[in-house]
Amino acid sequence: MLEGGEDPDLSIEMENDLKEAGRALVVLEEKAMLGGKYDSYQAVMTIHPGAGGTESADWAEMLFRMYSRWMDKRSFSYRITDRQPGDEAGIKSVTFTISGRNAFGLLKSEKGVHRLVRISPFDSSKRRHTSFASVDIIPLIEDDTEIKINKDDLRIETYRSSGAGGQHVNVTDSAVRITHIPTGAIVQCQDERSQLLNRQTAMRILGSKLLELEEKRKQEEMNKLRGEKKDIGWGSQIRSYVMMPYQLVKDHRSLVELGDIQSVLDGNIDPLIRGFLEKKLARE
Repeated sequence: MLEGGEDPDLSIEMENDLKEAGRALVVLEEKAMLGGKYDSYQAVMTIHPGAGGTESADWAEMLFRMYSRWMDKRSFSYRITDRQPGDEAGIKSVTFTISGRNAFGLLKSEKGVHRLVRISPFDSSKRRHTSFASVDIIPLIEDDTEIKINKDDLRIETYRSSGAGGQHVNVTDSAVRITHIPTGAIVQCQDERSQLLNRQTAMRILGSKLLELEEKRKQEEMNKLRGEKKDIGWGSQIRSYVMMPYQLVKDHRSLVELGDIQSVLDGNIDPLIRGFLEKKLARE
């Protein structure tokens, strides 16, 4: 009708209707892909470097930058609850909470080992290096009735906060580390302005971790501490980011490939997320 019509007003109206139908289709697809029990929840993400010292620590920080830029594009908010800087560069670990529409449902695609291949900026001989980092993502459970925690099962330690975080940092022993002795789950928080607030935030995250363990226990009778854990190394990666000798980002689960690696590292990861969710929906 558009090709054969001569009415410009009709053409504009039909083009607008088509765009609106496309937007409605995206919403319906998202509802189908993000219908899990916890998909609408806020999320807690933790990034750890694999073996490799400064190389992997720098890669972990690059991943954090990638996710922070993605969250900015989505108008999501996030708050760092614990950050351990690397010895020379990068980070030893970072944990942050994420608020936004379907935060956990979207970011569950990122859980696993991420592999980077590049010419190392830390190698004076300019050799190619392979680095690994792991990403863990869990839903942030607000309702504390979903999981009961026995206080006798907890070991609570305080220590002095480190790194950036405002004038309150490095003044008092306000940072909190909580260990759940039966499972070995450990949560740290140092971002809040008091020991009490750090303890409250850490307990919320611990509850979320314990609920995840309980869900996995129900699904897998032979479940270990956090399900089937893989080493942060060769053969276990969910996604590869290759900068040399060619440029390619490949998700090994959905087989989605993108050639513009810089765009991906700048936070344009929606095609990778969508590919994972579509694959997951097709399996279900």
